[in-house]
Amino acid sequence: MPVVFRYENLTFFFYSNEGDPREPVHIHVRAGGAIAKVWLEPLIGVAESRGFNSRELSAILRLVAERRHLIEKTWHEYFGN
Repeated sequence: MPVVFRYENLTFFFYSNEGDPREPVHIHVRAGGAIAKVWLEPLIGVAESRGFNSRELSAILRLVAERRHLIEKTWHEYFGN
């Protein structure tokens, strides 16, 4: 589970096995018992979420937008495409 970055109580990460065929670029976010999956392509958006409220999801989406380049760079370095 490669961690891309942490912010306050949030951990932004990928799963090592992201499926076959691999899904488009996305990031998973965890805080305590809450988890979300956020697409970066074609637009940044919540794919699924359990345990985060709307305010928390809005903050997560802002962080993903701010660090999109880092997330995409790390994804391509890790998965090799």
